[in-house]
Parts: sequence; C-alpha cells; structure tokens
Amino acid sequence: MNADALRELQSPLKKKYRDDPAAAKTPLHAEGDWSDGGITATVSSWAGPVRAGLHEATGGDGSDACSGDMLLQAVLACAGVTLRSVATVLGIEVRRARLSAIANFDARGTLGVSREAPVGIQGLVITARLDTDADDEALKKLGEMAERYCVVGQSLAEPPTIVVERAG
Repeated sequence: MNADALRELQSPLKKKYRDDPAAAKTPLHAEGDWSDGGITATVSSWAGPVRAGLHEATGGDGSDACSGDMLLQAVLACAGVTLRSVATVLGIEVRRARLSAIANFDARGTLGVSREAPVGIQGLVITARLDTDADDEALKKLGEMAERYCVVGQSLAEPPTIVVERAG
C-alpha cells in the first residue's frame, strides 16, 4: 500500500471522527476462562485458545504461554503496524524489516518476596531494523511518531483496573 491509498482509506474515518468525536471511541475486548487445570487462564485469540500459565521464574514448567511474552508480542505487533503505517505516510520505502521486543521482570515483585522489587516488566525496548535508504533524521522521526501513535505502547502507561465480582 502506498501513502495515497492509505490516506484514501483513512480520510473518511478521520472526517467522521472530527465531526463526531464520540464515534472514535472504539471498543476492544478479550475473553478467557479457567477451563484448563493448574494455575492457568485460557484466553481466546484470533488464532484459537491460548493457555497462559506461570513463568518458570515463578513456578511454571514452561509448557504454557507466558503472559509477559504475550504482552511483548502485543506491543511488538502494534509497534510494527504503526511503524509500517507511519513509514508509508512519510514515504519511507522499506525493503525488509526485523522487529524485536525485549524486557525483563523481577520475579521477587510478583512473588511478594520483596516490596522494594517492582511488579511488572521493566526496560521494554522495541527495535526495528529496517533495510531502507532513509537517512537518520527520517528514521528518528519515524521512531518518534510510531512511539506516539502505538496504542498498545501508550496503554502501558496506565495500569488496568481489575474488577472481581460474583457470577450471577
């Protein structure tokens, strides 16, 4: 897709959201359950059910998906799509891209071993290695804009609200 085709695709949406800001409020959802045994949660995904469990650092055996890895996959997917969209709009031609996300977490925090240890991932870095002729200034702008417009990345700044209620 080129910049003109992307603009043509998004132009009516942008007009709609400018004219009616409430229409831009877009619901997202995920569902899961405890249908599998052990300390797991099975989450529905577009590719089928994914059983997430404890990371090996917190008592898991490595046979279940790690929710931390899933979070990195989600933010990498969002960053990748955003980077590609922004590159298209900026006219940056990319022949090939390799994307990676790395982070770590201190298991002491989630296990309650130390109140000083943080709970959650730290040091998340997303790297896009692009085969392109774009100069450093264009790549810097691409990175800044993708960071600004990546929905999942921006969402990490606000912790979720967890509501527990009795089934009725």
